[in-house]
Amino acid sequence: MPETSVAHFYDELADDYHLIYSDWDASIRRQGDALDSLIGQDLAAVLDCSCGIGTQAIGLALHGHRVTGTDISPRAAARAAREAARRSLSLRTAAADMRRLPFADGQFDTVVCADNSLPHLLTEQEVNAALAEMRRVLRPGGRLLISTRPYDDLLRDRPASTPPQVHRVAEADGGERTVTFQLWHWHDDGEHYDLEHFQLLPASGEWRVQVRRTTYWALGRDRLSGLAAEAGFVDPQWRMPQETGFFQPLLVARAGE
Repeated sequence: MPETSVAHFYDELADDYHLIYSDWDASIRRQGDALDSLIGQDLAAVLDCSCGIGTQAIGLALHGHRVTGTDISPRAAARAAREAARRSLSLRTAAADMRRLPFADGQFDTVVCADNSLPHLLTEQEVNAALAEMRRVLRPGGRLLISTRPYDDLLRDRPASTPPQVHRVAEADGGERTVTFQLWHWHDDGEHYDLEHFQLLPASGEWRVQVRRTTYWALGRDRLSGLAAEAGFVDPQWRMPQETGFFQPLLVARAGE
């Protein structure tokens, strides 16, 4: 799938992305708390190389980290900057592809790639390129945090959809409900799947339906750990949600010396 289609998916979603969450501000705080506990140092220089509208980046900035956010979607990255400013936080953002990061070698203490972003890359060559860039911009011994869906479980069951999530918009915005769900169409290889992301949004007593499409590679834990090791990361370990409080499994590794 061309990279522009991923950018288009998130450009189209940027204005409504917060509606995926029942309480986006609570999710920002919860995810920031979980990631901060894994960074293990005060005031780290952090790159969130798939920052979206800022859920993890803002959460880490709330802990005082010096956060830079990049995303392949210009609209998402721009919204992340606006949302940080609205909370009186400093967050530098830019539109950038994680396979070609616009930073000097060894510039960051931690690189975060969360919320199932890496599996938008559909081949080993693309994933290797992204991991090599993350390794390049990390200082020796710097920390890598990648989260994905629980693909070991999903590859066993290959679900066709996700349950609908019904959320109520804040009273200040009208207090109406929104509905989000996904349809998954698995490829013949059993590893890749096309995703249709549905949002039902209230509009003058009717429903406005938004459908956005993208493709993922269901990368299992052992395979991603192996690719990280090939890219120069050491001590890769998977930390599960029940342990970290983060909503997805997290691969935690260090940049080799």
